[in-house]
Amino acid sequence: MNGKLVAGFIVLTALVAGVAIYYLQEYAYYRTVEPASAEAVIRLTDLGGRVEPMLAERFEGVDADSSPLRFRGCFHTPMTLAMLSETYVAYEEPTPLIGPKWFSCFDAKALGADLEMGAALAFLSEKDIHPGVDRVVAVYPDGRAFAWHQPNETLEK
Repeated sequence: MNGKLVAGFIVLTALVAGVAIYYLQEYAYYRTVEPASAEAVIRLTDLGGRVEPMLAERFEGVDADSSPLRFRGCFHTPMTLAMLSETYVAYEEPTPLIGPKWFSCFDAKALGADLEMGAALAFLSEKDIHPGVDRVVAVYPDGRAFAWHQPNETLEK
């Protein structure tokens, strides 16, 4: 009988710990980014190295103070890919990072596949928005656009 109590306690403790870890990773630290906030202003770096605001509509975003890599944004832009390509710095090796499941507008796997196939193009939003972290923007031909933070070469060393 005593062994059953110990085993039950271990199983219950593992279950509670698992639920707590899931909650902390998916919900606890994230907060929504208000469209009118300074965080919601998406910028792009032009070929001259200047950073300027991008035209963005219907912004939805999440961020967290616990990590500079937790920013995700979804929006629409009237800017064309041709204009963007001629004016702004393309981002080499964009790698969208997976966000919380409840933030359904940002699908990192699909976005990554589309970037690899050329169905979307990535641009440098801001270099070192946090030390060692760049903000990247990907745009589709229909104007759908996504933003995220990813480690740059200085952090990867």
